[in-house]
Amino acid sequence: MTMPQRHWWHELNTWEPEAALAFYGRTLGWEFEPATLPDGGGYWIARKDGRPVGGIFELTAPDYEGIPSHWMTYLSVGDIDQAEVETSRSGGEIMRPPVKIPGVGKLAVVTDATGAMIGLIEPDMGHALASVH
Repeated sequence: MTMPQRHWWHELNTWEPEAALAFYGRTLGWEFEPATLPDGGGYWIARKDGRPVGGIFELTAPDYEGIPSHWMTYLSVGDIDQAEVETSRSGGEIMRPPVKIPGVGKLAVVTDATGAMIGLIEPDMGHALASVH
């Protein structure tokens, strides 16, 4: 079986991070490393056997009011500004413009031409995804 390249990041966006930490810790054996976001928001890196497998992001009001808990996949791109331009040219829509997260990279949320939402990440050079896009 061929294994896919690691060019993504999965993130659970939830209003109830403590319940999610307990659930995924018990069901998948994940361990969590807390990380504070630049705006002070809650974030946890999920690890399995010491390797990062995803993250848990705490949704807070008023910024995320009305958005249900959900999983978001981020695909790695080499140039997020160009990806934003190409998204618009290709019939997609910019839902959240790029935001710089120190030590991680620039993140944006877009829709494709069918309306499906996807995250984009231009990883910082030291990030594990930096060499894959």
